Order: sequence, then C-alpha cells, then structure tokens
Amino acid sequence: MQTTSQLREHYEIERQLADRLRSASKDERKTLYTSLYDELFKRVPHHPQLSKRTEKTTKATQRQARFLGKLCKQRKPVFLEVGPGDCAISLEMAKYDAQVYAVDVSNEITNHIAPPRNFSLILSDGCSVDVPKESVDLAFSNQLMEHLHPDDAIAQLHNIYSALKPGGKYFIVTPSRFSGPHDVSQHFDDVATGFHLHEYSLDELMEECRNVGFSKFTTYIGKDGSYLSVPIWVVRFTEKIAGHLPKKWRKFSPLRLLLGIRLMAERGML
Repeated sequence: MQTTSQLREHYEIERQLADRLRSASKDERKTLYTSLYDELFKRVPHHPQLSKRTEKTTKATQRQARFLGKLCKQRKPVFLEVGPGDCAISLEMAKYDAQVYAVDVSNEITNHIAPPRNFSLILSDGCSVDVPKESVDLAFSNQLMEHLHPDDAIAQLHNIYSALKPGGKYFIVTPSRFSGPHDVSQHFDDVATGFHLHEYSLDELMEECRNVGFSKFTTYIGKDGSYLSVPIWVVRFTEKIAGHLPKKWRKFSPLRLLLGIRLMAERGML
C-alpha cells in the first residue's frame, strides 16, 4: 500500500504523463503509450501494479481464469488478452491448454517472465493487435478501455473484432464513469485526470462495439471471476440512479458494487 507522500508523487507523475498523451497527435500516440507507461513504472517503483501479488489476488486470478475457461467451448481455444498488466491471467489461461496471446504497450512489468511455449507477449502501439486475423476464440480486457484515447479505443476495437473468429467473443471489464474517477486522481480530483483518458457508460461502450460490427451483448455483475449474468436494463437502471446521486453517495453506496461494466460482445457468424 502506498503512503500518503507516495500517493501524491504517483498522482503528480501520472497526471503529467497523461496530459502529454491527451494532447498528442494520432501519430505521436503510436509511440507514446509504450514510452509513457515505461516511464511511469520506472519513476513510480511503488506503483500498485509493481507490488508483490498476495494470496487474495492470486485466488482472484484463478477465479477469473476459470470463468474465462468456461466461456471457451473449444478443446484447445485461442485466447487473447489485451492490456494484460503482469500477465497473471494470461499465464493462468495457458494452463488450460490454450494458445495465449498477451498484447500490451509495455514490457516493463513482464520482462521478468519465463513464459510457457503456448504463450506469446506482443507489444502494441495502443491500437494494433498483431495476431492472425480470425484466429481468436475469446478476447479479454480488464481495466484497459479507459486507458485509451477515445480515437485509439475505436481503432483497437476494430482490430480485436478482426482478430476474432466468426462467433468469437470479447469480454470487457471497465469501470463505469458514474462511480468514478477510478485512476489515482480519485484521491484528488472530481473527474479522471490520470491515465484513465475516458471512463464509459454501458450504452456508450455498446454503441462503440456496434459500430465496429459486434451484434450480440450480455452484461454481468460481480467481480474477479465471480460473475452473474443480468439483463442489460439492470445495469442501465443502476447507472441512471447513480447519475442522479451526489458523488460521495455514488462512491460509497451499495450501488458501487453494481456499477462497473462487464460486457460480453460477440461477433456474428458468417
């Protein structure tokens, strides 16, 4: 856990770097995602993502992998994780006899990994997903979409859609803006000013997915692999209620347990 002074340091560095990303052109962003995240992890050695994994986080990873494994109907599925962080879930999925692709903008966290043969780490410019087209059965991202410039998020969605086989699925976990901000700026600001460049509502994210070709959607509530499928209107209704509440109530009320987007988008069959 970061101390108060470490939290302030983390916030100031991340906000400075995020401002550079927000104001960058499309061409500049192709290299900035990698360089800025590498710089963040080097300048903030106490960043939570660099801390040692605990028994609690390990169990959550195992639950998440079990859930994802159940979504893969194939005997030897092809699994893609975009923005894998420390690659814990991707490495866990590799135990399920899956071909695993982990696509990230930085290898600063993962450069110590000795991966199995069925695991490939692929560096991205923030939009690219350099895996064979129509090869992936299940794609997954957790706390990724909000880190992308909105224009890059659309381009990346196109590339993930292209990577999926007909009938393939993309499971997206991202925080709802109605209970945000969720990056380090939550301790200092009313809206996200760190590396969460855009936090979404459910309808906004579904619309982006439809625009690239996804045609079927399922929503879930829950956390870390313990998920329950619910009708889309349940999540919409929860966001609508939260949108009319004072921020402090949205942040600490039981509604926060229901907020957060867990969306399954499916590519149609040919």
